[in-house]
Amino acid sequence: MKDKTILLIEDNPSDIELTRRALEKGHVLNDLVVVSDGQEALDYLFGTGAYAGRDASDVPTLTLLDLKLPKVSGLEVLRRIRIEMATRRMPVVILTSSREEQDMAASYDLGVNSYIRKPVDFGHFVQSVAQLGLYWLVLNEEPPKVK
Repeated sequence: MKDKTILLIEDNPSDIELTRRALEKGHVLNDLVVVSDGQEALDYLFGTGAYAGRDASDVPTLTLLDLKLPKVSGLEVLRRIRIEMATRRMPVVILTSSREEQDMAASYDLGVNSYIRKPVDFGHFVQSVAQLGLYWLVLNEEPPKVK
């Protein structure tokens, strides 16, 4: 399971550290790649910019995506993920503090696999992240790679 990568797209350093700690406490020991804005996420996923030369066919097993990102919004990142053949089947979970119904609706319209509001309480957050890890990294059958 260690070779299954989690991509965390999050701009808030506190939320990044909170997610790291929650993954550790939930015994989710997969490699975690963190990018801090929407453009960096797209560069990572498609092997461009600072990530030129990265094998873009090596898509993360799970992507945790915040909606409120600098440079390129989370919804735009999701739109681009779903347009591209190589990433269209990649599981994406929105992990956000947004309570806007329009954000949730737009996320599902763009093909998000799950929409989770970040719990304020750390204990609940750890439990949520552990359940995410169990489901997406252990129980869920990965989609076939696009050729």
